Amino acid sequence: MLKRLAALLTAFLALAASAAGTAIYDESADAKAQIAAALRAAGGSRQQVLVVFGANWCGDCRMLDTAFKSGASAALIAARFKVVKVDVGRFDRNVDVAETYGVPLKKGIPAVVLLNAEGRPAAATRSGELADARKMGDQGIHDFFTRLDAAPK
Repeated sequence: MLKRLAALLTAFLALAASAAGTAIYDESADAKAQIAAALRAAGGSRQQVLVVFGANWCGDCRMLDTAFKSGASAALIAARFKVVKVDVGRFDRNVDVAETYGVPLKKGIPAVVLLNAEGRPAAATRSGELADARKMGDQGIHDFFTRLDAAPK
C-alpha cells in the first residue's frame, strides 16, 4: 500500500512539474525598469504599454500568456501593445508597482494596467476581470482586450 501511494505521489509531482512548464514571469526582473523601457520603446508608435501582473504558479496567468502567443488575441496584442509581465510571486513581489497604478491584486491575477504615453493608467482591471482567464477562454480574453484597446486613452 505504501509503495503504491509513493508511486502515485511521484507521478503526481512529475505531472505537476511538467504542467508548470517554463517560467512565463521573470522572478528576478526589475519591473520598474522594464516598464520604463517599454514606455520609451512605445513612444512615437501606435502601441500602448500593457503591464500584466501575475505569477508562474497561476493557471489563469498561464492561460492568458498562451492566448497572447497563439490565441485569437495574439494578433491584437502584438499589434497594439508592448507587453511587460510583472511577477508578483505569492503576492510578496512588486506589490508596490501594482499599487502605484491602482491595480488591486487582492481581486485576483492576472491583472493588467494599460499605460498612456505619459506612463499614467488609461485603464486597468479593478475587479479581477481576468482572474478567471481559464473560464473566459480564448474568445472571452480577446473580447476583453478589444474593449480595453477601444477605451479612451
